[in-house]
Amino acid sequence: MPTGIILVVIFTLVTLLAAYGVIRSFREKNFLGVLLGIGTVAVFGWFTIMTVIHHGYPVAH
Repeated sequence: MPTGIILVVIFTLVTLLAAYGVIRSFREKNFLGVLLGIGTVAVFGWFTIMTVIHHGYPVAH
């Protein structure tokens, strides 16, 4: 399994879990959690998108 696919899967899982954390923190009115979660979603979401663009999905050899 090429490392590009593994990176996309890991980055996607982190992004989805952080998005869930943002929603949960917003419901609990934990604004520091919302702020940090949005930052995490932004950074790891960007990494996910750029990894897919750079390495391709499925991986182009």
